[in-house]
Amino acid sequence: MSSAIYPATDLGAPPRWWRSRTLARFMRNRLAVVGVVMITLMVLACAFGPSLLPYDELFIDLRARFAPPLTGYHIFGTDPLGRDIAARLFNAGRISLMVGFFAMLMSTALGTLIGIIAGYRGGLLGSVLMRVVDAFLSFPSIFLLLALAAFIKPSPFMITVIIALTSWMEVARIVNAEISSLRERDFVLAARSLGYRSSTIMIKELLPNAIGPIIVAATLTVARAILLEAYVSFLGYGIQPPLPSWGNMLNGAQQYLDKAPWLAIVPGVAITLAVSSFNFIGDGLRDALDARSDGN
Repeated sequence: MSSAIYPATDLGAPPRWWRSRTLARFMRNRLAVVGVVMITLMVLACAFGPSLLPYDELFIDLRARFAPPLTGYHIFGTDPLGRDIAARLFNAGRISLMVGFFAMLMSTALGTLIGIIAGYRGGLLGSVLMRVVDAFLSFPSIFLLLALAAFIKPSPFMITVIIALTSWMEVARIVNAEISSLRERDFVLAARSLGYRSSTIMIKELLPNAIGPIIVAATLTVARAILLEAYVSFLGYGIQPPLPSWGNMLNGAQQYLDKAPWLAIVPGVAITLAVSSFNFIGDGLRDALDARSDGN
């Protein structure tokens, strides 16, 4: 039985004791807490860091080309045009994190909608919807992503939409499995006997009880979206210069690995920290939302 289940009469919010015990379990996971701290620091650095630096991401100083880290005010060094790496990194982080976050929202909303309809309705409609999911999953997502990106003018918005359109299938399968296991539970049968509409049962009864797996899947989707954006931008199909992203910073650094390795190390470390932190948070949420982790 899913640990996220609580009485149907709540119609949405879980009881206070459930929330407090879930938070306590999450806080016991040190890697998850580290992940939250790291993401918080990265968001704050990307939000306020550029305003604290003496240079913006487009300022060019040819006299300071290839300055190594900790040279003057250039804490992460400069690139081949003398642009400050820290300023570019923080502004690139704004784009990469926003792409990851909004791609997660879109893909989670679409996957949840399809999964909850397929899981609750079942029958022919559910089979057709899940076969559509299987059809999308039969294509390697990275090739589907590159194919779409090659035919669409790249921009942060379009890259976000493309990533969302290639990332919703896993969420749909998770939600479908969870809803299928809940639709014959007593609280759902009681809601039907009281004359609730199907849409009301799906939104107010089933969705709150499936929210745990959805949150975990959404958190992991952020990490995947950041990685996909970096991948397509590294290959030249994503965010285009002069607009910085972590992926195109890596793309521009590959030819200077021998003389200026920090050009690749700095954005590479940022991507690694962001993806690892979201994965840690997802693992922590999965354990926290499972009451069996209490040993009960």
